[in-house]
Amino acid sequence: MAQTILIIHTGGTIAMAENKKTGTVTQSSANPLRDTTEQFGDLNFIILEPFQLPSPHITLTEMLTLKQLIETELTKKSIHGIVITHGTDTLEETAYFLDLTVDTEIPIIITGAMRSSNELGADGPVNFINAIRVAADPSSSGKGVLVVMNDEIHAAKNVTKTHTSNVSTFQSPQYGAIGTITKRVIHFHHQPIEQEKFKITHVDKNVMLLKAYAGMDSALFLSLAEMKIDGLVIETLGQGNLPPDTLTGITKLLNDEVPIVIVSRCFNGIVEDIYSYEGGGYDLKNRGLIFSNGLNGQKARIKLLVALVHGENKAYLQSVFMR
Repeated sequence: MAQTILIIHTGGTIAMAENKKTGTVTQSSANPLRDTTEQFGDLNFIILEPFQLPSPHITLTEMLTLKQLIETELTKKSIHGIVITHGTDTLEETAYFLDLTVDTEIPIIITGAMRSSNELGADGPVNFINAIRVAADPSSSGKGVLVVMNDEIHAAKNVTKTHTSNVSTFQSPQYGAIGTITKRVIHFHHQPIEQEKFKITHVDKNVMLLKAYAGMDSALFLSLAEMKIDGLVIETLGQGNLPPDTLTGITKLLNDEVPIVIVSRCFNGIVEDIYSYEGGGYDLKNRGLIFSNGLNGQKARIKLLVALVHGENKAYLQSVFMR
């Protein structure tokens, strides 16, 4: 019996076209990928378009919609794989959100494009075709949400956009791609050893993300305290350090019982409680900041949003972020 692949189009450059007169890129009136599936005569397709948005317009609301849509379709039909097309700017965040919240062994593949459908060297069609191939391949099962771009397969937890326009923009610092795609085969050479799943029905927490810089003071932190936020992620300096002038604002947030998670603004390595000077990692750990095990800032924010649905206990949150 032929496999069934669920395809969910959400917009982005992969569904856009370039205006040859102005050079601007806008949404196409018809999805340029609509006829691409015809070459897969041995597969059945369910094609849905819940929304068509450029990726900077994607919010947690749309991510939750995708989660719920996938779960609904999985209960109604026998689906062997899922492909989601998505704009690249926030693709990694949607991928990680679904990786954390959709509990299934069925492959979920997210792909996009760096060049619109009518540009020279458009990468959308080949990325889409490869994503379908990976979704239909039995070896893709049980590996969590995967990102397929530029003939590579990446784990949602590790992949990030590293270049503003290059087609090889999606990389996994420290770990690398978990698989490659050739004209004939899908080849996995390693896979994540752990998967986390959180049962959620809503995401209503207000979590902010800040990036540390030389000479940073408490102004932004004190402003956030006035906003009554639910959580904060800080991309700290180096191994997990902050300028000492930030500590007044951070202390205010901690006294208000706002959980603060720190990651590094470096894209390799993890934060650790090493330096004991004022604002150093050891000092921050003793003050009650939560250390993360290698996530980047945008993904740590997604994880904190999801984890806060289950509880705000510091010990619980610290255990979540050390996995």
